[in-house]
Amino acid sequence: MSETGINSNEEVFVSLLYPNAESRDFHADKNNLPNISEDVCDELGLTEIFGLRSSSLSDFFTVSEEVIKYRQSTISDMLEIPELEKTLSEVHPILEDIKELRRLDSSGTSSGDSYLYSITEIELYVSCINTLNAGFASVRDRIKSRAFGDLADLIFRLAESEYYKELNKKLTALAARVHEVKSVTIGVNLDRELRPESAGVISVNSETFKSGKVLDKILRFSFKNDAFTCIAELSAFGKGQSDNKREALTGAFNAAIEDVFRSSVRGWRAVVGEYVLENTDFILRLLPEIEFVSRAANLVRELRDHPGCAVTAPDIRPMEEKAFAAKGLYNPRVALAIEDEIVTNDLSFDEAAHIYVLTGPNRGGKSVITVALGAAQALSQLGLPVPAESAEISPVSGIFTHFPEGAEDTIDKGRLGEECARLREIFDSSDADSMILLDESLSSTGAYEASYLASEILTAFAARGSRGIFSTHLHELAASVPEINSRSKERGGVSVDTLVAGIEEGKRSFKIIRAKPDGKSYARDIAEKYGLTFDKLMKD
Repeated sequence: MSETGINSNEEVFVSLLYPNAESRDFHADKNNLPNISEDVCDELGLTEIFGLRSSSLSDFFTVSEEVIKYRQSTISDMLEIPELEKTLSEVHPILEDIKELRRLDSSGTSSGDSYLYSITEIELYVSCINTLNAGFASVRDRIKSRAFGDLADLIFRLAESEYYKELNKKLTALAARVHEVKSVTIGVNLDRELRPESAGVISVNSETFKSGKVLDKILRFSFKNDAFTCIAELSAFGKGQSDNKREALTGAFNAAIEDVFRSSVRGWRAVVGEYVLENTDFILRLLPEIEFVSRAANLVRELRDHPGCAVTAPDIRPMEEKAFAAKGLYNPRVALAIEDEIVTNDLSFDEAAHIYVLTGPNRGGKSVITVALGAAQALSQLGLPVPAESAEISPVSGIFTHFPEGAEDTIDKGRLGEECARLREIFDSSDADSMILLDESLSSTGAYEASYLASEILTAFAARGSRGIFSTHLHELAASVPEINSRSKERGGVSVDTLVAGIEEGKRSFKIIRAKPDGKSYARDIAEKYGLTFDKLMKD
């Protein structure tokens, strides 16, 4: 029996995210994943805009070019063939029901020996296969990705197999019997003192019993007493009865119904265990993948439909190239939060700049572009299109962020101590292939101390060969870039350069340019904003 439950000497593997079983098993070990944590996903805004419910984004990151390109093809089909998303959205709740049924069984809420439980799982399995079969049949000739092509062909084979047809036929007949049961006739033997000695099901019926009350007989225009007219209700279902009594009676009925259908199901229990359960295992394995590609396609469509927003499948370069070059880059969370057309920027790393010191006015776009860089890098390593017009990106071994923490200072170390401890932790956890995103780090101390500390930290990252952005108000740090580069080169490190969040005609343009900063222009901008220029002060 293969992974998919098809009797064959050939192992069949299907995944929407992994090209082969080896790559899937490799990624199942979290130690093999790039260091991109859920906290980083939160700070980059990806957790919010993705909205996964049953899995975590950090489970899906990869550094494998093969896996990334495989996923790009999968997502391309999702975007080009809307019917695929419709099919997956229809099968998703069925898979959730199977998952819940398994959970109840494993928790002891439902017995694994329950015949009715088995019928329910078979029904859900058949419904799942039928839904996928119908959905893929109408679009198979338009599918280009290996993932959806393999899945569609497998579903077709399952649906057309004699084994499945026979299963469907038996299920239809048995399910009809189960679902037509509306009532049972109970027999109770009494002793001489009219105390119950034993009880059992006399028959199962396809119609409900009727009340024997006079008013109910008048309303239904029937005064006859027959086998389906109730002459006295069982007290366990009367008002004021305890839950224990209700549960006891319900349990007794369930056990009786199980016995009624035991003989019908016993003959094909082997089918349930060997064929259906194995196939539902295979399909359930696709559940997080289905949610992931569905949410990914929805996110890309939302961005693509936003004014001025482009999305593109990046050209994936080898990790050793340390490539990142994007035209028309933007922050996806900001884009989805505003109605206006968003400002885009070009950003690339090269031999003269593996790390940038980004300065500029407050609210001038420094944090936005820093997050945009990290979001594009992360999305590329999920195998998804990135928010840009075009992009070339190498995978990184990890993304590390150090963003403002607000007022959550600790008492024992203080804000500066916490920042320094966190920066040291980032340095120790990262390597030459990591991306470092520092936004207004060391803002908790004076400019002189902060500039010195920042210079030491940047020099260490540059000497190691990491890449990233240090967004800062410390113009002295930008001025020390030549010294940083000199010390980095002595260690065989990479170069640092400067970026500036631009101001055009005294207004923030949110454009990021590669240039040397002019601290006076930012001070002048702030003075103008708050009316603190000499002319305005004297005029007032």
